[in-house]
Amino acid sequence: MKISFIGAGSMAEAMITGLIERDICQCDQIYATNGGNKIKLAELENRYRIHTSYDLKEIVSGADIIIFAVKPKDADAALRNIQPFIEKQALFVSVLAGISLAFIEERIGTDHAIVRAMPNTSASVGKSATAVTCNRNVSSAQEQLTLDIFSSIGMTAIVEENQLDAITGLSGSGPAYIYYLVEAMEQSAVELGLDADIAKRLIIQTLSGAADMLLTSGKEAATLRAEVTSPGGTTEAGLSVLQQNGVKEALMECVKTAAKQSAKLGSMYEKEHMNSR
Repeated sequence: MKISFIGAGSMAEAMITGLIERDICQCDQIYATNGGNKIKLAELENRYRIHTSYDLKEIVSGADIIIFAVKPKDADAALRNIQPFIEKQALFVSVLAGISLAFIEERIGTDHAIVRAMPNTSASVGKSATAVTCNRNVSSAQEQLTLDIFSSIGMTAIVEENQLDAITGLSGSGPAYIYYLVEAMEQSAVELGLDADIAKRLIIQTLSGAADMLLTSGKEAATLRAEVTSPGGTTEAGLSVLQQNGVKEALMECVKTAAKQSAKLGSMYEKEHMNSR
């Protein structure tokens, strides 16, 4: 099996790490290129013992799987450049937000098996939440292979393509929302006189424990919240401030706005490039 990465940034590196550590493929089965950062490409070759090159024919020809992980602004040019070397049997997997299956088909051909995937930055620690959608040419074996690949960096779910913008707003951008909340908790802890390092460790463990409770208890978030909230107690007092300030509504609007922005950016990009073939 030959797996080729077009784009070699942090997401590509996370996937390469997962593929190797989970024994989905061997180091010498992985090929990678990028837009010109020779230092980064050399680092990947030395660290993971993979093949790297700026010869696109060498990278793409004969590939069983092509992982498309360039910057969105470079997507159109990159698709054009690799199109002549993509072979019929190759599974094309894009991890770019906003670039539709139809756009990719228009660039590389409607007869190719194409997958869109939306991982998030937690892939770097093997904890990504990845949504996957496939075009009509993807076989059941290719779909399973895609799930195996993304399971190597976290959990996966198959969705309809029209759900991907919502997922981008939810789990794609989601880590940033959590970090934002942690920033606020850290600042409040320091203002209350706690040591910053101790506060950080307490917050991280609290988040980890809450996540495990959601994962293993089988209970809804609202139920778990109610179980922690005693009438007249400290938790109720704190939650009342969140309610008074509309934090729940703000978070809901946050996710919805990010989803709308994903759809808007994808539409703008495709309108700009669709007729430029």
